[in-house]
Amino acid sequence: MRRSEMTSGWPACRYRIPFPAFAAGMALLACASTVFADAPGPKLPEMMDARTVKAIDRGLKYLARTQRSNGSWLNRGGYGTYPSVMTSLSGLAFLAGGSTPESGPYARNVTKAMHYILKIAETSGAKDGLIAGPGAEARSMYGHGFSMLFLAQCYGTELDRKTEDRIRKVLDRAVKLTAKAQSNVGADKQHAGGWIYTPSGRSDEGSVTVTQLQALRASRNAGIKVPASTIARAVLYLKYCQNADGGISYSYRSRGGSRPAISAAAIACFYAAGVYDRASGGQGEEAKMVDRLIKYVRGAVRVGGGRSFGHYFYTQFYMAQAMYQGRDRKAWREYYPQIKKNLFSLQAPDGSWQGDNVGTTYGTAIATIILQLPYNYLPIFQR
Repeated sequence: MRRSEMTSGWPACRYRIPFPAFAAGMALLACASTVFADAPGPKLPEMMDARTVKAIDRGLKYLARTQRSNGSWLNRGGYGTYPSVMTSLSGLAFLAGGSTPESGPYARNVTKAMHYILKIAETSGAKDGLIAGPGAEARSMYGHGFSMLFLAQCYGTELDRKTEDRIRKVLDRAVKLTAKAQSNVGADKQHAGGWIYTPSGRSDEGSVTVTQLQALRASRNAGIKVPASTIARAVLYLKYCQNADGGISYSYRSRGGSRPAISAAAIACFYAAGVYDRASGGQGEEAKMVDRLIKYVRGAVRVGGGRSFGHYFYTQFYMAQAMYQGRDRKAWREYYPQIKKNLFSLQAPDGSWQGDNVGTTYGTAIATIILQLPYNYLPIFQR
């Protein structure tokens, strides 16, 4: 990628064609300066088989039948309902299988989810830009980030002009809110640059920062203006949070030990921001930093053996992206069969997955997204 092609940390590109499921020979529109894998043809992608397809199908059917009449999903665990998070993740799961608001077996579900997120954005966030479910999301920046990510993927399909305009306006306001909410106060101001759970928070931590970075990348790819300084400061923040073992701490102000989940998420975000490991052509200190991070994550994150730790689904959501998007194809070929096997063992008879005690909507959306990565439909998760 040439520096002259970059205005805010990522190449400017738009995705203007639908992603129909199993469409033979259909190529995804991508930036000319970015190399993507081929779109799936009439045969299943490498390492996918009939059992994988069946598990995905059961999971997507579970999500479809549990969608509420207003287009939303609610969390069914003990952490609050979080409608914007659950709706956006579920919508992404359908998009990852090739359905869009316009076509595919789950087009109606995607459309309802999209309009639900637009409605709450235009209601609760009309003035400040925050996208969050009414009175239901105490840690609102999570919902804000995942909603931006989902809407940006919808914006890249063939929508009518009115809907496109609505999404663009919502994303414009949302990006401005994210930029404004970035931490920039405190005695160590030079090390600020992350985000915390609410837009008015005066601190930061890794998991929210990761959510905002991916949302900004997706918005930029959709053609929304994203301040370059916001991206640069966020990348620096994650660098400041790296420990001697290569992993990422909870936050710069409350370092502690490295967190496997946040560390896995950081890899995906560094890739999104154009910071690559040496195997992907990166050079200098940044590439060494990512190499150390990858080494830590591969040693710290268990893939098999059931639920091996408390944030298993969250960790694997980002671990899968990091392995799939990295240029070390051997690492992906080792990882995907392991995660498939473990997810098969955790799937319930009704097709759902219970994710991290957050709930079945959360777990099922994440599991189906992971299993569908080889389809290569969603721009945000492509290589």
